[in-house]
Amino acid sequence: MDTSPRPSTAPRVLLIDDDRDVHQAVSVLFARAGIDLVSAMQPEEAYSALELASADAILLDLNFTRGRTHGEEGFAALARLLGDDPDAAVVVITGHSGIRIAVAAMQAGAIDFVMKPWRNEELLERVRAAIAHRHRRREIAALRQHDGALADPPRLLGASEAMERVRDLIRRVGPTTANVLILGPAGSGRSLASRAIHHASARAAGELVTLDARAAADVHDDVAGADIVRAAGGTLLLRHVDRLNEVSQGRLLARLPGDVRIIATAQTAEPLLPALRARVGTVDIALPPLARRGGDALLLARHFARAAERRHGRPVLGFTPEAEAAIAVAHWSDDVRGLAQAVERAVVLGDGGLIGEADLGLGQPLAEKPAGAPVASSLSLEESERTLVAAALKRHGFNVSRAADELGLSRAALYRRMAKHGL
Repeated sequence: MDTSPRPSTAPRVLLIDDDRDVHQAVSVLFARAGIDLVSAMQPEEAYSALELASADAILLDLNFTRGRTHGEEGFAALARLLGDDPDAAVVVITGHSGIRIAVAAMQAGAIDFVMKPWRNEELLERVRAAIAHRHRRREIAALRQHDGALADPPRLLGASEAMERVRDLIRRVGPTTANVLILGPAGSGRSLASRAIHHASARAAGELVTLDARAAADVHDDVAGADIVRAAGGTLLLRHVDRLNEVSQGRLLARLPGDVRIIATAQTAEPLLPALRARVGTVDIALPPLARRGGDALLLARHFARAAERRHGRPVLGFTPEAEAAIAVAHWSDDVRGLAQAVERAVVLGDGGLIGEADLGLGQPLAEKPAGAPVASSLSLEESERTLVAAALKRHGFNVSRAADELGLSRAALYRRMAKHGL
């Protein structure tokens, strides 16, 4: 994530709206006004964009499905935007929904609203006010930091119910001083979740000190001892506490001061002695493996492709339909981290076109796979596509618009696939 300050560059505004004509009109207006516009057609695309770089203000439409005027989709997006970053300056866009819905959005945390159709000068005035509002809040928060710097909040991406439960737990436990035990397989995002908890806490002005539990338990490791002391007033992240034997667990427990918040990570809590478990795990947060996150694999793959494009300056056109179907059913070695590495490698080594199965190490005969390479499901492409579509429809209660959004398809394209597979 880009956390460096940009005092001398143009302000950056994120527009979340499913109307391409709106994006085109706002792009022309903002270009003349010296404002950089980042476009997102759907909320999930917006979360990905914000993970890559923060926005000085956000313009958020309240409806993303044709015929809907109640704003439910927009309110859900507003709650997540503010849950991820309480300092987000969100200006809601409303047309058919009317003043009543706009006022409700402000009560929910938006700082202003604009009505469609708007006057250009009015839109610019409200966006500039939103930018100034965020800058003031960030300046005040930065003054509380020991080094005057303020990092952007970590964001846990994914639209699955499992990840929404994780985000909800982080929002609830983050502002407290409770110690947290984060459980899950390696590569599932335990460190990212730890940073999100620390960022949401009253101790965010202090340091997040990361330490391997084995070093923390070694009474002869003076550097680790100094790190433990340095975490006072902040948060101590202890990695891999489940790798300690019983003797080392006892030494670690004796070495932990009482005035430091502990976040510990482990694949499982089973090896932990009751006393250590009680000390480091007032609250448990279990991160689901990617295989249990529904359509998140495809959403994450698209995000990792955008991140790799930005990092390496190597634009790509996206993924082939065959690659998308394979991504959704593959079992990735090293979980989310393995998917990220496969996508980045495909972007770096690709020719700028569509990323295919073979580019990701999927879809080859087993005999041609290098040792240790992830193995795709034995399902055929047709079966994989049907499984992917059926699962997305089921997750969203057969709401075609939402399922299409998750799959990265238009409604018409999804209807064609539903007819093709008899769904």
